[in-house]
Amino acid sequence: MAKRIETTCIQGGYVPGNGEPRQIPIIQSTTFKYDTSEDMGKLFDLEASGYFYSRLQNPTCDYVAAKLAELEGGTAAMLTSSGQAANFFAIFNIATAGDHVVSSSTIYGGTYNLFAVTMKKMGIDFTFVDPDCTPEELDAAFQDNTKALFGETIANPALTVLDFDKFAAAAHKHGVPLIVDNTFATPVNCRPFEWGADIVTHSTTKYLDGHGSAVGGAIVDSGKFDWNKYADKFPGLTTPDESYHGVTYTERFGLAGAYITKATVQLMRDFGCVQSPQSAYYLNLGIESLPVRMARHCENGLKVAQFLESSDKVEWVNYAGLPGNKYYDRAQKYMPNGTCGVVSFGVKGGKAAAEKFMKALKVAAIETHVADARTCCLNPATSTHRQLSEEELVAAGVPANLVRYSCGLENADDLIEDLKQALDTI
Repeated sequence: MAKRIETTCIQGGYVPGNGEPRQIPIIQSTTFKYDTSEDMGKLFDLEASGYFYSRLQNPTCDYVAAKLAELEGGTAAMLTSSGQAANFFAIFNIATAGDHVVSSSTIYGGTYNLFAVTMKKMGIDFTFVDPDCTPEELDAAFQDNTKALFGETIANPALTVLDFDKFAAAAHKHGVPLIVDNTFATPVNCRPFEWGADIVTHSTTKYLDGHGSAVGGAIVDSGKFDWNKYADKFPGLTTPDESYHGVTYTERFGLAGAYITKATVQLMRDFGCVQSPQSAYYLNLGIESLPVRMARHCENGLKVAQFLESSDKVEWVNYAGLPGNKYYDRAQKYMPNGTCGVVSFGVKGGKAAAEKFMKALKVAAIETHVADARTCCLNPATSTHRQLSEEELVAAGVPANLVRYSCGLENADDLIEDLKQALDTI
């Protein structure tokens, strides 16, 4: 029986047997015991499934990853230690020194820095494009050595809504997967695979956890991208891996499992960016209430955006749920049930006014965090995006007076009253 998403959030990924724990168990163990070296050898040769060391895989993490795969409509998933690790793995699993990736320019500042600085040092070049560019401009960004196209469903903090049709068409025209960070929308409000995406990433630290309790990330594979069709472009998946006795991932695990298996047995083996079982347990608790929470986040987001739009102390408001917003129609197409609870707006008076406003807030807290039960806000130009130049800030859709306001689960009237008194100090 196909389950609806509310039911999957509760029961997906783990089915207890007779007399087994109803909640997923926390397998807090670094290693696992076997009767013979032959049994363990089969695991190392990828001839059998199982666990031998939690740096690679852990049952608790795999239960939650399986739930996320089911929620997104994918075939396989893995948890990572953070959203940054998830995005790094997602790219590095198919791109190496000398390769090229095209990315939307309006992405999270940490991801931009990962791509533009750190991965560039590793020999992978990125071309950043305005997500609202024409199809022709997007097409022109691709090169012969391009291995992926990357974007965010709802950009953090610019709140750009990705044009899935345009991005998916461009990626597939050039024979590369579309990788989408679905952190802000969550699978409750958008399932990117249904709109042409091939791989989805998450910072599970945000709405999926929902309570600021554990840092984490995830990668989900749709199982739909045909790596074999472009075998010369993706040799890591389609040719023998000598570090595992010549296994070819697409042959051994098929399109449904090749990508995540390779990321696990190669990248997790070597980098060890594993999510702890305890963090995975917290994540699962958060996912159980995700549909209920996302509805409230979106309800509060819309009410706050409507108030801010009416204030003479606010220069502009960006929230895709507002009729008349630049991305309203696109959001209605891809996310008809709501977008997220994050509202971006510009305070009149620039950066100084924004800082004064935030200092006066009493309910909302100034935090680098976003997207959880407690309302929080920050000025990205002086925090998460402070490594960007003025030109890069503009390109990323993060002007200096932008305030990112993440509506929690509090009463919307309390949030609005707090915003009003803080704005009145300007």
